[in-house]
Amino acid sequence: MLNFRHLYYFWVVVKESGFARAAERLDMAVQTISVQVRELEKALGHQLLKPAGRGVTVTDAGRAAYARAEQIFQLGSLIAEEVLEAASHKSARLAIGLSDGISKLAVHALLAPVLDTAALRLLCHEGEVEQLLAELALHKLDIVLAGRPAPHNPNLRLSSELLAQSPVDWYGPEALVGQAEIDTFPHSLERLPVLLPTNHSALRPSLDGWFESLGLRPRIVGEFEDSALLAVFAARGLGVFPISSLGAGDVGMIRGLRLLGACKGVVEEIHAIRSRRGQHHPLVLQMLAAANPGSLEQSARNGPVL
Repeated sequence: MLNFRHLYYFWVVVKESGFARAAERLDMAVQTISVQVRELEKALGHQLLKPAGRGVTVTDAGRAAYARAEQIFQLGSLIAEEVLEAASHKSARLAIGLSDGISKLAVHALLAPVLDTAALRLLCHEGEVEQLLAELALHKLDIVLAGRPAPHNPNLRLSSELLAQSPVDWYGPEALVGQAEIDTFPHSLERLPVLLPTNHSALRPSLDGWFESLGLRPRIVGEFEDSALLAVFAARGLGVFPISSLGAGDVGMIRGLRLLGACKGVVEEIHAIRSRRGQHHPLVLQMLAAANPGSLEQSARNGPVL
């Protein structure tokens, strides 16, 4: 069997860029660490490090070994925390990755079924889909919510399913959304200041296609990656904006926003991406079981009056 102590010493040497700094970190003699790394190379049958000037550099075989060691020891760092949580029953941990551009207001609606969980410890990470999927594969995340399904990658062993599909409406502050503007919607978007999600959002191409199909040239005054921030700026009078009916209920928390019109034919999709581990997480299963797109859409439609 592979000696993980030897692998650990090798991992530290690469991470610290040399034997001397690794020895300082481990409080060991350089010669001792060198012997352990050579034992690892002997066990694997390949040279992992080679001389480079006064130091060492990683071989191709070493890079492969280091990449796997990085995964192993990152996972290992979570063991103590997870064992403590499991033994003490102090918290129910749910780590979620949110892709850039996804509607955070819609995400809040999808998480509603688990937010009342006793001792819930909710961790939300936002970033590029590729980065989040890598963290999911390393089990740093329990689930990733994205505007698109996971790209095909047999090495990651991920499953992807459509969690919600919700129509999109336009809202704006009372000062901008008058009866005349409602009556002339959607052509009033050429006169009104318009706020849009950035190209990070999977919704943006659908909106651009909708404008083009109607021959509209909207007066765009702002673009935002975060839908909640977009809604706040809209409420302060900066412009009108589109949002899925799934997240519209939370817009009700921001006073003064009114419905302008429906964005017919445009929907926002949210996909749930899981690893094998996430397929058995009780809170993930609870959230997915409650996420019936029809009932969520109806709930959003019956939300607070804006």
